[in-house]
Amino acid sequence: MRGRIWDAPTRLCHWLLVVLIPAAWWTAENEWLDWHYRIGLTIVTLLVFRLAWGIVGSSTARFASFVRGPGAICAYLTGRGTGSIGHNPLGALSVLAMIGLLVVHVAFGLVSTDQDGLSPAPLAHLVSYEVSEEAQDLHETSFNLLLVLIGVHVAAVLYYALFKRQDLVGPMLTGRGKLPDGVEPMRPAPAWRMALAFIVALLFAWWIWSGAPL
Repeated sequence: MRGRIWDAPTRLCHWLLVVLIPAAWWTAENEWLDWHYRIGLTIVTLLVFRLAWGIVGSSTARFASFVRGPGAICAYLTGRGTGSIGHNPLGALSVLAMIGLLVVHVAFGLVSTDQDGLSPAPLAHLVSYEVSEEAQDLHETSFNLLLVLIGVHVAAVLYYALFKRQDLVGPMLTGRGKLPDGVEPMRPAPAWRMALAFIVALLFAWWIWSGAPL
């Protein structure tokens, strides 16, 4: 039986990041720093929204629904786990690592500056020039780590498609997929929660763009 697995906000966040991360890299490589900062701020907005949505969102979007302990991960790896939809216990680790590294990467970027110090990031004024330069180096290092995680993620998707005959891309595009026997489809969250999470994300992004005034 087929049913709903992913809601629209979760899917939109996923695919926007797929587009925005390469765009951020491209603008940085070509030194289009104004656009790089705008794209970075958009990524900040998406991250804040996803974190909020992971608390108040639909059933499969909530961290509480897929973040599990070592026992659940071992059970999944040995085939003793129960059927479920959304992220499996092992995939949850990938999600947490990706979101966590993106948060760190963006944080370094927000306080960094270019080599000449002529185009500082929105929050570079909060730290010294030396710290800002160090943050720029860490920003680049964390991006390389992010590329590794993305590579692992893509490899896992291919593995599930080729060896387990499980399509992970289709449900993330359409929101629907095959449900295991006895498993209920996604339970959607009220629209007002989505609006609230979006407003919180926009306000946070505006605060950052304004220089984080106290």
